[in-house]
Amino acid sequence: MRARHVMEVAAWSLGLVLMLTFAALRAWSGWQHQRAIEVFANARAQRTHLASASAITVDQSLWSPQRVAAFSASARYADAPIALLQIPALRLEVPVFEGTGEANLNRGAGRIEGTAPPGTSGNVGIAAHRDGFFRALKDVAVGQSLVLETPSRTMRYRIVEARVVEPTEISVLAPTPRPTVTLVTCYPFYFVGAAPDRFVVRAEAQEAGTLLSDDASRSHVPASSPARR
Repeated sequence: MRARHVMEVAAWSLGLVLMLTFAALRAWSGWQHQRAIEVFANARAQRTHLASASAITVDQSLWSPQRVAAFSASARYADAPIALLQIPALRLEVPVFEGTGEANLNRGAGRIEGTAPPGTSGNVGIAAHRDGFFRALKDVAVGQSLVLETPSRTMRYRIVEARVVEPTEISVLAPTPRPTVTLVTCYPFYFVGAAPDRFVVRAEAQEAGTLLSDDASRSHVPASSPARR
C-alpha cells in the first residue's frame, strides 16, 4: 500500500514538473520571437530612419510542444532576420531568415534558396513549419493582405490563391512576371509523422496606393478541399 502511495505521489510530481517546464518553454520562446522582431526593427530604423515596425505577442496556442521547445533552443543564434512577414487578418507576424536550414525554421521562417530576395521583383519563396508559425495559414482566405518588410522598404501584397500540392510540384516557386510572395508549409497541418503534401499560399503585389480591408467578407479557402490539390 505504501509503495502504491509513493508511486502516485511520484506520478503527480512528474506531471507537475512537465507542466511547469512546458509553460516556461512557451514563455521563453515568446521572448525570443519578440527579440528577433526587435532586432529587425532596429536594423530597419538604422537604415531608413523610419519608426520601428510594431510587434505583437506571438500566439503559440496552436503550436506543438516539440516546436515550442525547438524555438527556445534556437536562442543561441544571433543573426538578424532579412525581412518581416505579416498577415494582419491571421495575427501572423514572423521574422524571415536567409535560407531554410533547421535553425532558421525553428525560430521563424526562411527564404527558399533560388527564389527572389524579399523586397525585389519576382517570386519570393518563404517556408516555415506547419506546427509552428505557419499553422495560422489553415485559416487563410483569398483577399487578405500580406505585408513584407525589409530594412529598406515595405511591400504590400494581396493573397490570390491557396491550395494543396504534391511535394514534387516545384513550379509554384518558378519566377513570376510581377512581384509575388509564395508561402510553403507541410500539409495536413495536424498530421502525425512526415506530412505527405504541401500547402501553398500565393500573394501578388498591390498597385501603388491601394489598401485592402482584412475584415471584409472574403471568400475563405478551405484547406481540406480536395479540389485544391
